[in-house]
Amino acid sequence: MAFMLTRPLGRLIAGLVAVVVVGLGWFVLQVYPIGGSGREVIITVHSGDSIASIASELHTKGVISSAFAFRLDTLIFGTPIVVPGSYELKQGSSFAQVRTILGAIPNVHVVVVNPGLTLREVAVTVAQDTNNAFGVEFLADAKAAALASAYHPNGSLEGLIGPGQYLIAPKESPAQLLRAMEQSFDREASRVGFSSTTTLNGLNAYQLLTAASIVEKEGYYAFNMPKVARVIFNRLSRGSALQMDATVLYYFQQDGGTVTHAMLQTPTPYNTYLNAGLTPTPICTVSATALNAVLHAPEGPWLYFTVVDKKGTEAFSTTFAEQLANERLAASRGVG
Repeated sequence: MAFMLTRPLGRLIAGLVAVVVVGLGWFVLQVYPIGGSGREVIITVHSGDSIASIASELHTKGVISSAFAFRLDTLIFGTPIVVPGSYELKQGSSFAQVRTILGAIPNVHVVVVNPGLTLREVAVTVAQDTNNAFGVEFLADAKAAALASAYHPNGSLEGLIGPGQYLIAPKESPAQLLRAMEQSFDREASRVGFSSTTTLNGLNAYQLLTAASIVEKEGYYAFNMPKVARVIFNRLSRGSALQMDATVLYYFQQDGGTVTHAMLQTPTPYNTYLNAGLTPTPICTVSATALNAVLHAPEGPWLYFTVVDKKGTEAFSTTFAEQLANERLAASRGVG
């Protein structure tokens, strides 16, 4: 009878041992995957993300095979303190490699290009997020890229990079980053039906882009931009000077602020008070909204505009007398 009782017990023990061995084998294969690491991918950790959510993204991107096994691993070896940011890791990495990378500072730089930023301002941001040498090379590459642009710019890639968020991986070069920005512009322009062959109102694509950059800075808000575009077209058709403050400030590398009498009297290619017509290049990064405003400017006789309230609303007028009345209205509201 005793023999009959121990035999099932032995089988149970053997089964448990087999399960443990298989489980350990599976866990080891997760910790040290066969086949080595693969291509690089980027994951982003946000403030407040739990180790479970991080493990889930690691699994989704193919960095690890099992989020569950990775969480077990952190219970055994400790959970790394992960700084919010973006990290480049290789698919099929070992858990030790993942812990090492996540336990350090983010190795992917993030550059945000907002509409209205100049190429110089973008380069400064890139240099701050990487290093000065990277920023200098970025600007040099931009000059070289301008020579190959289908828009035939006047030696500058200003206006021909797209707004958005860009991730700079550890091995990414300035030229690769710049190409990504150019491709972003092409995609955004395509969405509104704009390309290097677009023409409108006697202007070629580069001139329209230049107009859109002025609309970006002068309109500022989307609800102002279509009429600002019409003012530009109306002034161009009359051969009048555009008289746009943003173009004057661009030459002095200023973003907003007061345009002084000395600035207005300085003869530069970007002084649209002294020179009729468009500036020789765009003056900033352009949004799809500004491009669309230029492509679909409403009909109207307006020649002037000014901000008339603290919400940024611009009033448009046909005569200088109307413009002066709008300026008095703005002053009465504490604007200006």
